Amino acid sequence: MTRSRVQGEDTDGGATAAPEREEAVRGDGDNGVKDIKGGIKGESEIKSEAEGDTEHAPEGPRPRRRRRVLRWTAVVLAVVLAGTAGAGYLYYEHLNDNIKQDTLNLGDSKVAAPTPNAAGQTPLNILVIGSDARDSKENQQLGGARETFGSTPLADVQMLVHLSADRSNMSVVSMPRDTLLEIPRCTDPKDGEVYPASEGRVMANQSLGHGGPGCAVATWQELTGIHIDHFVMVDFAGVVSMADAVGGVPVCVDANIHSRDGSGHGSGLKLAKGMHPVKGEQALQWLRTRYGFEDGSDLARAKAQHMYLNSMVRVLRENATLSSPNKLRRLAEEATAALTVDPGLDSVKKLYDLSDELREVKPERITMTTMPNRYVGARVEPTEDAEQLFRLVREDIALDGRDEKKPDAEPKPPADPAAPDAELAVQVRNGTHTDESGTAPGRASTIAGLLVERGFTKTVADPSVLPSEKRTVIRYPSADLEGDARRVAKALGIPASSVKRSTDVSGVTLVVGADWREGTAYKAPGSDDRTPQSAEALNGADDSACMHVNPGFTWS
Repeated sequence: MTRSRVQGEDTDGGATAAPEREEAVRGDGDNGVKDIKGGIKGESEIKSEAEGDTEHAPEGPRPRRRRRVLRWTAVVLAVVLAGTAGAGYLYYEHLNDNIKQDTLNLGDSKVAAPTPNAAGQTPLNILVIGSDARDSKENQQLGGARETFGSTPLADVQMLVHLSADRSNMSVVSMPRDTLLEIPRCTDPKDGEVYPASEGRVMANQSLGHGGPGCAVATWQELTGIHIDHFVMVDFAGVVSMADAVGGVPVCVDANIHSRDGSGHGSGLKLAKGMHPVKGEQALQWLRTRYGFEDGSDLARAKAQHMYLNSMVRVLRENATLSSPNKLRRLAEEATAALTVDPGLDSVKKLYDLSDELREVKPERITMTTMPNRYVGARVEPTEDAEQLFRLVREDIALDGRDEKKPDAEPKPPADPAAPDAELAVQVRNGTHTDESGTAPGRASTIAGLLVERGFTKTVADPSVLPSEKRTVIRYPSADLEGDARRVAKALGIPASSVKRSTDVSGVTLVVGADWREGTAYKAPGSDDRTPQSAEALNGADDSACMHVNPGFTWS
């Protein structure tokens, strides 16, 4: 596909030619408020002190509380710091007013929240979105594609943050901005405008332009089947000030790098081989760099972002240097002004409470991944390994492999019960093809005949489509057909975990996979709960990670 927009620096037509624009926060501060060593006050404390309420005031010196700063991404880091800047109720309310909010989900369909565990706990899923919008003076000063001022913004950074039900571990899944997928129909509740579903697959970063971040949430839920609880969207105003505030974030390159080609494309990042603390605009350059890292793709940039965020986590946990009240107030102003959140996170206190949960996870239990993908021309698409990664997140299985084996959970009963077997329309497709063994002939007809024998008389084989599936799967397009799909699965001994909702089908569709190349008795393969190698998992405690420099962008 071609893009109608000017692409900023990335004009070479390469595999991921799209704007080199990521989120950042600026600010160095000049007005004092409160030392972070005093801890972050709750809303009631702020109100009490501001109004002279002695009933709730502490009677003696407060025990020194450990420094409380957010230990995770630049987005949420900035949010928590905002909480430390409260100098009275009025200022607290001012910061709340800075935070913009938008509807959580603009799509027509919903994904059910996960079932609580034995302790009554549920996972928490937050979609972190980096908007490329340059519609402010601060964002324009950061350089890049100024000609996009006033254009429809793109969601050029999308990361799903999964906090486990027991709060012991965190998983992060990045989606490359060039991922091809279908964007569902979205309705903007502010003006009632309806954005039709995309005609075929388009780039994932376009979802933001279909009514706002709530359409990005709807798109993620359609693709992954993962229930999303919140979103946090930030524009360009964030990483620069954070890097300054903590005294620099250590990053590593395995050779000298200068991200600039003969035509002037690149972020401008220039570093010597080895480990260096980056701050200010150099930190932004690191996060924006494509040219010079590995193959020059957005996939390499995502890896560099993961290294940066993991390093920032470690710095903040080990040696936070945010001791200047002046910097804190300026940072609080710009951080809150840079955020758009869903109504569930529309105050400094709510954002701090969220950060308080996130910071409980130790770096060694944080796993950063990139959605497994393969190239389709100049873009990418999810692979079978991507579905494996999504399943692990859906089922709250830690990506670091350190979970105890959980018993198989009973799926929730479908909203609509199944129709009588004789009235169920089922299509069967032969998806047994593998590169090693080819396609097992006649499998769609064989399994369709088996279903007819068992009373599903409206079953037909569809020889026109020959997909390739490692595992047998039953897909259904909408919630009202989930019960039908489950009934077919039960009749054939196919596990409920292999029943998937998908907009790629128009009715209940059974795809016979490579795991059922012969016979009429289905034997489900053993469950593989390992994180796919293609997800390129990076552990949060790994301080030896180093970006590989493309020899064409080195210097001596």
